Amino acid sequence: MLHSAHRTPTDHQPRLDPTRGLPGGRRSVHLQASGARLGRLAALVAAPLVAISAVPAAAQGMPAVLTVYGGARAGGEFVDQARADATVRLDSGAALTLSLDWPLADGRQGQVFTSWQRSALPAAAGGQELPVDVGYLHLGGRVFFDGPAATRGGYVVGGLGLTYLSPGFEGLKSETRPSINLGAGLEWPLARQLGLRAELRSYFTLVNSSGGFFCSGGCVVAIRGDLLTQVEAMVGLSLAF
Repeated sequence: MLHSAHRTPTDHQPRLDPTRGLPGGRRSVHLQASGARLGRLAALVAAPLVAISAVPAAAQGMPAVLTVYGGARAGGEFVDQARADATVRLDSGAALTLSLDWPLADGRQGQVFTSWQRSALPAAAGGQELPVDVGYLHLGGRVFFDGPAATRGGYVVGGLGLTYLSPGFEGLKSETRPSINLGAGLEWPLARQLGLRAELRSYFTLVNSSGGFFCSGGCVVAIRGDLLTQVEAMVGLSLAF
């Protein structure tokens, strides 16, 4: 079970008790400041833009492509050992995604991919809903079925990186785990520098086989399992520059 350093609450913050009814729980949970949550979101959104400076020299003079996606994400289950192995599922919901693609010398495309979803664990925190931000930051690539990088047709995509799980109550510890994504998509050109994409991606996050999640003295979820899986359908608008 993981523990985070004790945080001293301020007097004006309302108190919530996500560990009520769980063994060893402590009442040290407070509403998380919205500024910190927005800061984490900004970091995920900015990642593809920062990666522009890392485009390989072999691809200079060829267009990079920035894509903004909107999508719907589902899945993500935990087994809660503190509640007689009850299954706790992350809420399904909308997701915002950015990707940056650049051509490689062998005709494939490199890709930096970041995605963010605001979800929740229903009735996880002692009967209260626990808000959870789920973010992915991956480095990978895209390969068209027809060969070298194109502007239309089907492709496969994938990446390797990190999953960031951030609970919405201050005082609970965020979790970072290794993850991969795999998917397939179609792209249609709309104009010379504009394209439309449709993708289906699966995310696989490695977690400890047993232990605690979102801990602060006590843990909101005592998990059992090895893999957290989510699936997302998305549509994106691409701009070449």
